[in-house]
Amino acid sequence: MMKKLLVLFSLLMLAVLPAIAEQFADQHEHKSCSYCGMNRVKFAHSRMLIEYEKADPVATCSIHCSAIDLAVGIEKTPKKIQVADYNSHQLIDAESAHWVVGGKKKGVMTMRAKWAFADKKAAEAFVAENGGIIIDFDHAMRAAYEDMYKDTTMIRKKRQMKKMKIQQMKKGEM
Repeated sequence: MMKKLLVLFSLLMLAVLPAIAEQFADQHEHKSCSYCGMNRVKFAHSRMLIEYEKADPVATCSIHCSAIDLAVGIEKTPKKIQVADYNSHQLIDAESAHWVVGGKKKGVMTMRAKWAFADKKAAEAFVAENGGIIIDFDHAMRAAYEDMYKDTTMIRKKRQMKKMKIQQMKKGEM
């Protein structure tokens, strides 16, 4: 009996593992964000992948960096925009995702968080625990563009502080 279970489990794993590996392959093909350089494996829960009709795909860490690419690459036509489901980290269609904007969870590259969920009930549970509102992709992108100036200012300040800390450490001031 135990041997049969082990064989069944092994067969199941052989069937499932390639699908799981394929689902997360984008993180290994594109380890860092095309814009800010952040580690997309570390930020697997917020990463995005934009596939274009006649251009190379763009891999980002967040909707913030994806919004930059979509604005700068206005001549490119997206054929597929994917985002990681907040809970499973699997890529899902960004346009059909249930987006949560705001709440108490710290966002990635933004002061106003933007998370995607494949399942509406999961988004509702997240909002119940963390706050925020559920919106569609168009409104999430609009929010990313509205926040762009504040967010880039915040990012610049953080990078400036980090640079100053490194310089102080090199001088032995810390």
